[in-house]
Formats: sequence, structure tokens, C-alpha cells
Amino acid sequence: MAAAALLRRIPAARAPATAFMAARPVSDSTAALTIETSVPFTSHLVDPPSRDVTTTPAELVTFFRDMSLMRRMEIAADSLYKAKLIRGFCHLYDGQEAVAVGMEAAITRSDSIITAYRDHCTYLARGGDLVSAFSELMGREGGCSRGKGGSMHFYKKDANFYGGHGIVGAQVPLGCGLAFAQKYKEEETATFALYGDGAANQGQLFEALNISALWKLPAILVCENNHYGMGTAEWRAAKSPAYYKRGDYVPGLKVDGMDVLAVKQACKFAKDHAVANGPIVLEMDTYRYHGHSMSDPGSTYRTRDEISGVRQERDPIERVRKLLLAHDLATAAELKDMEKEIRKQVDDAIAKAKESSMPDTSELFTNVYKKGFNVESFGPDRKELRATLP
Repeated sequence: MAAAALLRRIPAARAPATAFMAARPVSDSTAALTIETSVPFTSHLVDPPSRDVTTTPAELVTFFRDMSLMRRMEIAADSLYKAKLIRGFCHLYDGQEAVAVGMEAAITRSDSIITAYRDHCTYLARGGDLVSAFSELMGREGGCSRGKGGSMHFYKKDANFYGGHGIVGAQVPLGCGLAFAQKYKEEETATFALYGDGAANQGQLFEALNISALWKLPAILVCENNHYGMGTAEWRAAKSPAYYKRGDYVPGLKVDGMDVLAVKQACKFAKDHAVANGPIVLEMDTYRYHGHSMSDPGSTYRTRDEISGVRQERDPIERVRKLLLAHDLATAAELKDMEKEIRKQVDDAIAKAKESSMPDTSELFTNVYKKGFNVESFGPDRKELRATLP
């Protein structure tokens, strides 16, 4: 397959062409394939979409590469954290990559995404680059939030990614506000507001969903159910862990969040529904391999056998690898070469990120107050603040 066709959806800075891809016939890359999702969709108050998903060889290779890049980035972040180059909180996404990649495949950059603090891979899916990601993780000024947000506060406004948020569930009302703006402007776009099963019992979520339903806002609430809110299993925290039904009067859909094609199909369906009819709830049945954060070993409330069982049976990257091999779209050696290239790409990005400077101390006082309203503060003695007052 031609590299340009295979990687058309990946920014050039993240995915240079490889020789083995260029060697494959161009015609192979655009031939339509129909693949059935791993399990049926389960629906609430709505007819589910078809299990038959249309894709292409190019898209499948892109899925494999994107998810492998995300996986490698998160593994590298683990090492950087242990080396104390990343400080503070750090929540990793490995295992859940199919949600970010499948969602992006179904929508456009005109649609909005807002999420919680497990946000690194969503940033990459929205077109972010590795260097700015690692720079932000290490608190450098070259980061996507100028080194001031860290792991939990990635942001990319030009791609309508409104960031990671550290307050549990607080991003959902903000997402519904984004959907209000989209409807007000008659944009025919939608907002995907992501939250975890640990946030699913938040009162603000139901308040935001209620007004979204009243006003028929194009809001898609996406519960990334990785089955543990921090170290608490879903069945211990939720009387009804059927999160796709939690909207009651709002339709819902349960999706295999480890199947990138199922996620793509569900998100396309959800966007069409939301733009035409108002909100819908998606429950992505997924799994995280790391603990809740880097301070959590992730093995005190679940067994190692459970984790390895998910890796063996449901891993999203391995599922796509099997599809590529089964349809003779790539060889095992070619995919291994791609993974080696990705490893080098991540290592190079880390080296560049380390060259970025730490923010100047003056940055402590920027982006706090909006300028021009007589509330600026530029130092602990607040002399300049007082000078602006009447």
C-alpha cells in the first residue's frame, strides 16, 4: 500500500512513510471491506446501528499505527514518571486506545471533544504531536498548555479539543455548554463529553443531561467504563452499572470499547442522532492496563490474571493486527517494523521535549485574570494591581 494513502489521517510529524508500505499496490488501500463488530450493540430507547462496519485497508493500518503510537507514548510516560521527569498526577490510557481512535474516525475536527484527566491519547487523536505532548507532561514551555497544565490538562482549541479536566465529572456540563453553542450557531456538529464510570454517579451529569434533553442539544455523553473508579469496582459503587441506560428518558447504546470498528460505528450513529434529535449516552466497555494513576499499582483490587486475560482476549491493537493478517493486508514482519519505527519516533520526541525550557517564573501570574478589567496581578506585593484600581 502507498504510505500516503495508508497514513492520510495521521499528521506528518507523527507518521513518516515506511518503505514496506510504499511497496504495496496503491489500489489495495482504498478497497472497501465489511467487517462485523466483535459483539452486538445493546441499546436503550433506540434501534442499534448495524454490526457490519465498512472500512478500508488504509484505515485499518492507520488504526493499528495510531493505537500503537498511543500505547508506546503511555509506556514511555510511565518510565518518565518513574524517572521523576513527570511530576504530579499522571493517568495513563493504555488499553483504552480504541475509544479515542474509533471516535476520531467517525467525526470531524469541527465536532468538539472534552474529557477528564486521562487525556493524552485523545489529544493525539485530535491531531496533537508527540513533542508537545511530552513537553506538557514534563512541564516544559513547548507543551500544548505551555507547561502549565501537565498530564491532566491537555488542550487543543484549533481542533476543538477542550481539554482534560481534573474535577470528577465537571467536564460534562461544560460539554453540554459546547453543544448549546453548536446548536445556537446552527453548525450541524456535535460534542462528545467523556467521563469514567467513577464519575457516572455525579449529580451534575444528570442536571446537564436533563437540560440537554429539554433543549435537544447535540450532546453525546460517553462513559468510558473501564470497570474501576480509582480502586473501586463498578458493582460496589453503582446500584445499576448499565450506564447506557442511566439517561432514563435519553437513548443509550452499549459498545465494545475494545473494538475500534464498533466505536467508529457507534460514534457515527450517535452524532447523526444527536444532531437530529438531541442527546444520547454511549457506554464504552473498555479496560485500562495501568492503575488509576501512577501512584496506584493497579493490582490490589483486581488480579493479574484478570489483566492478562483482557490483554489476551480483547486487546484493541491485537484485534486489528489479526484483521490485517487475516485479510493479507500486512505481514507480521511489516507490522513489527512499524512498531520499531514508532518506538524510535517516541524516543526522538522525548529527546526534543527535553530540550524545551521550563516556563519562566513570570508565567505563574499569566492566564489567571482576563486583562483589561482592572484585576491583573503580577507579583506577590500586588503593586501593579493596586496601580490599576480607581
